[in-house]
Amino acid sequence: MKDRFRLIYRGERGATFYCVDTETGKRASLQTKNRDAAKQIVFAKNQALRQPSINLQLAKAYLAGSDSGVVTRTWQNALDTLIETKQGPTKERWLRAGREKPLDLIRHKVIIETQAEHLLGCIKAGTVSTNVHLRKLHNFCLSMNWLPWPIIPKRLWPEIQFKPKRAITIEEHRLIIEREKNSERRNFYELCWHLGGSQTDVACLDAEDIDWTQHTVAYARKKTGSLAIIHFGDEISEILRRLPTRGPLFPRLRRIRAGDRATEFKQRCDGLGIAGVSLHSYRYAWAERARKCGYPERFAQEALGHNSKAVHRAYAKRAQVLLPALEKYEHSANESKVIPIRLQQGESSLPASEVNAAGGDL
Repeated sequence: MKDRFRLIYRGERGATFYCVDTETGKRASLQTKNRDAAKQIVFAKNQALRQPSINLQLAKAYLAGSDSGVVTRTWQNALDTLIETKQGPTKERWLRAGREKPLDLIRHKVIIETQAEHLLGCIKAGTVSTNVHLRKLHNFCLSMNWLPWPIIPKRLWPEIQFKPKRAITIEEHRLIIEREKNSERRNFYELCWHLGGSQTDVACLDAEDIDWTQHTVAYARKKTGSLAIIHFGDEISEILRRLPTRGPLFPRLRRIRAGDRATEFKQRCDGLGIAGVSLHSYRYAWAERARKCGYPERFAQEALGHNSKAVHRAYAKRAQVLLPALEKYEHSANESKVIPIRLQQGESSLPASEVNAAGGDL
């Protein structure tokens, strides 16, 4: 049988060896200048065409030379290793994701034996969470050199389609506050509206996080560790004065799971006929309110504890900003033109304070 692939040497191309497909005429660099290594690669390519039934066994034999666990390592082993690298709430999310039933389709399958259809079947049987976490697990295996190449190329992964997310409106918030009889939950919802914090961050606030002298609430985000500092006014002051002056502001809500807090909120919304919102909708509402009223983005980003501008803009993208008419801006600009200043004899037609405000060196 005639070999399909042959070896060529291109001295003018950096002294690199190439492999030529005699059927298509295409050349591909072997990324090596070593003749023996190049010969072995071309030989393996030709052998793969002649003996397709033992290709996997040959691959395992070669890979086992550098990694003894490649023949037995399963996706569950990789998942356990990945989870051990996480901490806090992130680790808890991965533990929940690792128990998803769709992962049972590949859980005990050897990684090196996995085909693309196995992962696609797992994603099809699962949810958005399955797609997100399986993609991260696949990339983790690539980074650890447990996979010699991607099972599914990056651009061919099924698109992640999140459910629509929206902010809670002021009318919906007022309905919830009016219906809520439990004072602790009512104060909790009101503080979520005014601070825009995540439910866990707000539920874990302590009285010591409040600086009454500076009128600020400061806390480190549980998710990222970034510091969020928010100045408060009279409305927040009124809420804070109803809360404990020592220790946790919400003793009961702090002890229960985030999922239980979310369930209580959903039950309240269902009873009022409010759909499409969750406790996280308060963060979207705060970001949209800030953008709509012209609050500087860098201040809003700092207040919400967002390290990335892209993340912050994703929260505020649905804000409906009312743009003023251009003619009003032009008229305002014409009225505020700087009066000419005579500098020849050190005289000015503006007061000294206004000259300094305008730049001082006009």
